[in-house]
Amino acid sequence: MKIKALIIPIIIIAIIIFTGAYVIDETEQVVITQFGKSIGKPKTAPGLYFKIPIIQQANFFPKNLLEWDGDPGQVPTLDKTFIYVDTFARWKIVDPLKFFETVNNVMGAQARLDDIIDPAVRNFITSYPLIETVRNSDRELDTFEVGLSQAKEEERTLGDVTTGRGKITKGIMAQAQPKLEGFGIELVDVQIKRLNYVEQVQKSVYARMIAERKQIAEKFRSEGEGEARIIEGNRDKELKKITSEAYKTAQEISGKADAESTLIYAQAYEKDPDFYSFVKSLDVYQNTMDNKSFLLLSTDSDFLKYFKGYGPHGPYKKYSPDNN
Repeated sequence: MKIKALIIPIIIIAIIIFTGAYVIDETEQVVITQFGKSIGKPKTAPGLYFKIPIIQQANFFPKNLLEWDGDPGQVPTLDKTFIYVDTFARWKIVDPLKFFETVNNVMGAQARLDDIIDPAVRNFITSYPLIETVRNSDRELDTFEVGLSQAKEEERTLGDVTTGRGKITKGIMAQAQPKLEGFGIELVDVQIKRLNYVEQVQKSVYARMIAERKQIAEKFRSEGEGEARIIEGNRDKELKKITSEAYKTAQEISGKADAESTLIYAQAYEKDPDFYSFVKSLDVYQNTMDNKSFLLLSTDSDFLKYFKGYGPHGPYKKYSPDNN
């Protein structure tokens, strides 16, 4: 009976301890409320804490950076150019007690950020020309060839950059931050995530960009064709030079070979001139006469001297009627 009597108080004490204890990590901070009203100072250091169970409640809030993503909208610039602007911001809760008493939670804070940052963005965008929002400074654009001259012409048309996007975003922060201090919020950073022309302006801008790229491509293409013609000309020149030198060398070799061949023939035929004459005559007979040839020659013709028999001065004698 004594053990059973102790069990119930132990259970009650355990419930009180578990419902009254809470842990805060490095990314959290807590405001204790009692019957809906905040009491005491916020707990911002990590560790184990206790509260009165049931009566008191621990309200946890993030201590790290939070994100705000603006609603993209159409905004006119000072030079009456309509653009879509998409912004984002980073913020954190620096006074959780004030934060709880004013906006109560993160969702309520997001609504307040919408009401404060969006008007500040529109106010600064409409106060400056388009080029101030697009660029940070007057540094030379990283373009090339034809695009460079067109970019410079566009800069002259749009004007000079005196403020730049960086100073505009800092101005947005400076305008919004004092209004957020009353909610225990610190605005850490505001940036323009994306800028874009409205649809009507996009078409003309894209058409101009396409025409510019085509002009640059055509310039490179013509330069490439010119280089190709130069390379082909040099190739043909080298080819003709090589061919002429090869022909010259071949002719020199052929001439030397013919000379050596003639010398060899002359030396060979010099030993027996009659045999040389005989062989050459046989070549002539072979090239000029066949079974369809008909020749009418005098008996004194030297062309038929080797058909006439032997003579006293050589292997053949001169033909005469007495030799019949």
